[in-house]
Amino acid sequence: MLQCRELKVWYPIRQGILNRVRGYVRAVDGVSLRLGEGETLGLVGESGCGKTTLGRTLVGLEKPTAGEVLWQGIPLERLPKTKRAAARRNLQMIFQDPFTSLDPRMSAMELVTEGLQLHGLYLPGESRQEAAARLMQEVGLEPETMFRYPHEFSGGQRQRLSIARALALEPKVIVCDEPVSALDVSVQAQVIRLLAQLQRKRGLSYLFISHDLSVVRLLAQRVAVMYLGRVVEQGDAQEVLREPLHPYAQALVSAIPVPGKSNRAQRILLKGELPSPSQPPPGCPFHTRCPRATPRCARECPPLSPRTPSRSVACWLS
Repeated sequence: MLQCRELKVWYPIRQGILNRVRGYVRAVDGVSLRLGEGETLGLVGESGCGKTTLGRTLVGLEKPTAGEVLWQGIPLERLPKTKRAAARRNLQMIFQDPFTSLDPRMSAMELVTEGLQLHGLYLPGESRQEAAARLMQEVGLEPETMFRYPHEFSGGQRQRLSIARALALEPKVIVCDEPVSALDVSVQAQVIRLLAQLQRKRGLSYLFISHDLSVVRLLAQRVAVMYLGRVVEQGDAQEVLREPLHPYAQALVSAIPVPGKSNRAQRILLKGELPSPSQPPPGCPFHTRCPRATPRCARECPPLSPRTPSRSVACWLS
């Protein structure tokens, strides 16, 4: 359904009176991913690794510096304008913070049906209120609340509004950018259950961005681990989370809490800070924090290479 090849998103750093480019922030630095029909791909990594920038680029909110985004095997930039607009409608996004992503001046009805209004995609004979009621019922909201404003809803209800808004244009792919991280634990479970139900009902594909591996384990069939703008490991979700091969992925998995048990003895603590994406280290981007790094790791950057039929790793030692 959706694919990217060697995608790069670099932001120029400008300084001086002449506003000259002095460097680049390499938010995404050569990422290749694919998302199949009806599949959930988990994208994990610590804050600042480029997950959100990648998601925004895939739905067209950011422009890539290099590489390409493909929709059903065809680069989006090569599609005619009308077909490109149709493809963009099939790519929607749910943002992390529902309060800041919803216009406080618009009612729930206006928020949910804004896309339908812009594209004229109402069902035959359907009014705006009827469309809002249909979409709100699908995500578990009472249609009677459609005239309320975002501040009159709870956090979980606002996220349901965001989901209804994303569903309005009948998309095939939804990028979920940490959709439950701003919610209480009890509400998180409800939203995760809703996303799973909608996926089964509508045949949706999800790119699920999160730093919470326990949530990714519930939803994703495959997982990709990002570090400093690059994918360092990807493959079958259960395999990666059960027995990660990359040292960074091993550190992430060791931090997953186990109910009723203490994992302090098995916890892998990384030394140092995440390097700046404006000045990434030479060689492997993880070698400055890796407990197993060798001189070769500091000189050469390992490519993402297959290790098994369902696993790829970017590491000289795995």
